[in-house]
Formats: sequence, structure tokens, C-alpha cells
Amino acid sequence: MFNIDKQQVLDAFRHRRATRAYDPSKKISPDDFAYILELARLSPSSIGSEPWQFLVVQNAELRGRLKPVSWGMASQVDDCSHLVVILAKKNARWDSAFLRAGLEKRGLDEEGMQRALAVYEKFQKHDMKTADDERALFDWCCKQTYIALGNMMSGAAMIGIDSCPIEGFDYEEVNRILAEAGAFDPQEWGVSVMVTFGYRARDISPRSRKPIDEIVKWLE
Repeated sequence: MFNIDKQQVLDAFRHRRATRAYDPSKKISPDDFAYILELARLSPSSIGSEPWQFLVVQNAELRGRLKPVSWGMASQVDDCSHLVVILAKKNARWDSAFLRAGLEKRGLDEEGMQRALAVYEKFQKHDMKTADDERALFDWCCKQTYIALGNMMSGAAMIGIDSCPIEGFDYEEVNRILAEAGAFDPQEWGVSVMVTFGYRARDISPRSRKPIDEIVKWLE
């Protein structure tokens, strides 16, 4: 169905680097960044929950407030083309209005809705044992955001755009700054991870990777 050259994909992955120095004179076009955001929107998530929001932080003053509490992007935040803060849902319990709304989008009737909710109740109460632990539920939603993060970064690399995932920040302070700026309701959402995009300012040496036989085990 798709005529995608495997070697070109591998080349893009091998070229990708965690970019910590961006060329401030090069900006990502609106069309290219819309493509990156569409990759995030189309990403899969557990039980189709889509427990995420994406804050594109282009305001220089707001970036400046984040910089002192975000050591992981201190060298990038001024010069990157785009900064994205990925939020995760705080309450995605099986019986939450959030998950029910997601099911309603599938066009389920009430009987189908109850069957689906019963499956998700078992999943969270028995299989993952997260239903009664707010932090565990939030962490589960955070894991889903990393699927979108990976897709955004990989898709960006395939069109020559660099990126860097950011976990090095004071989560409490970043949440406070963005919530006070009106970016989100802290009762409903929390910061999961951040990512910068742009064009590298200089060549970056490749990092080594373990050989395939050290990380893959076949069970036949």
C-alpha cells in the first residue's frame, strides 16, 4: 500500500540526534510543524484513551520563565524553533467522564458502552491495578504521551527536522508556571514531558547503540 523506502527511514533514524544547540535563524515552516502535530494526533494510545494535550510554547516571556527551572533545555529554549509541553490527563479512571466521552465518540449504544466500561474496569482494577491509585493512573497516561513523543520526533527526523526530548526540569515549578499562565487546569492535567524542535547548529557525533543480539531475545 505504501511505497516507503526502508533505507531512507533507517537513514533518518541514524541521522537523528538529541539536539541541544539549535540554529536560531532557521525556523520550522507552519506546514511542517502542522505535520509534526498531526503525527501526535494520530498516535495510538492504550484503550484509545488519547489522554494528552500539546502546548506549543512560542511566547518568549513564558519560555524565559521556564528556563531557570528547566535545566534540561537551558541551552535550547532560546534558540529552538518550537517548544512543545505534553500534558497527561490526571483522571482517566474507567468510570471517569473523560473515558466515557472517548467511548461516546465511537458511537457506542448504552449496551456497548457498558460492555466496554466493564472491560476497562477489569483492566484497571485487576490487570494493571491502577484504578484506586491517582499517581499510578497519571503515570499510565504519561506512558501514552511518550508514544506520541516518539512519533513526533521520528517523523520530524524523516523530513530533516531535529528535536530533543526533555525530562530535566522541576515538575512542580513547570506545572505551576504554566497553570498560572492559564495554559491548563492543574486539577485535570499535569506535565508529562517536553520536547524542542528546530535545526541543529552544528554536527553532532553519533552515540553508540547496543548490538541487536544484546537487546532482543527470540522465544520460539
